[in-house]
Amino acid sequence: MTTCRTVLIVLFEGVQSLDVTGPLEVFDTPRVVTGEPAYEVRTATLDGGPVRTSSGLTLTPDLALTAAETPHTLLVPGGEGVHDLEPGLFAWLRERGPEAERLVSVCTGAFVLAEAGLLDGRRVTTHWAFCDTLADRHPAVKVEPDPIYVRDGKVATSAGVTAGIDLALALVEEDLGRDLALAVARGLVVFLRRPGNQAQFSAQLAAQSAHRRPLRDVQQWIAEHPDGDLSVESLAARANLSPRHFARAFRSEVGMTPGRYVDRIRLEAARRLLEDTTDGVEEVSRTCGYGTPEAMRRAFIRALGTAPAEYRRRFRPLTLLTA
Repeated sequence: MTTCRTVLIVLFEGVQSLDVTGPLEVFDTPRVVTGEPAYEVRTATLDGGPVRTSSGLTLTPDLALTAAETPHTLLVPGGEGVHDLEPGLFAWLRERGPEAERLVSVCTGAFVLAEAGLLDGRRVTTHWAFCDTLADRHPAVKVEPDPIYVRDGKVATSAGVTAGIDLALALVEEDLGRDLALAVARGLVVFLRRPGNQAQFSAQLAAQSAHRRPLRDVQQWIAEHPDGDLSVESLAARANLSPRHFARAFRSEVGMTPGRYVDRIRLEAARRLLEDTTDGVEEVSRTCGYGTPEAMRRAFIRALGTAPAEYRRRFRPLTLLTA
């Protein structure tokens, strides 16, 4: 007889519907696969009343938080409403959150746990677009902008929206084993898991545009010529600046060093070619400025946790895979 773990999902006005339903479906699917529930999933609002999601759906909870028993897994989703929550919700989380065996957030739900003081000293992540804000507001929280999910002790946090499904599958694998988690993933027609250290894809080009035109022109040139000479000296000459001045100005205005920006541009270009073309790995590595397939492989492992060939196998459209 499989132990039935309780999962409590917190609802609030403006919650992101997929942050709720994605993990909920993952936790419910073992029941479909085995005929026996492995999780008892319940939803709750502060007062037990229905809420409207950010997309307009109305969700009716199972109960009020004040009537909820301490769950095995307490999950807080994200959404537009996280920045306008009632103080009572934070008070409940501060009191009851530490009692749960596992604290989970999806997307901007990390802001809620952080505001309740439950993430201090923890490594966490959230949607790439909000990582800097989370770090600024909660300096005691160690925000990691790249992973799609982070596990630190009893706390597990995920990146934006669909990453909540990845995290929930990882938790099912931890609880019930790989075979059942794989069956759940197959039932939902998703990958069992992207590696937890795989970068959030949307973060690859999240750098800001420079204020000054010469630096913006250099950014554009880098994007159009990933196979070119992208050394600091060469780029500085294009901006008509000294290498030292260029490197300092670029980091100040773009938010990262020229070298890191070049690495991201090359990785983004290589990903697109692997996804959208039938070019061989060697050709892609030359086109994107890596020089050798081994250099590109090291870059992919470092940033995405997977080799180029495996990346192509996972993320290339079916039409190209069967062409």
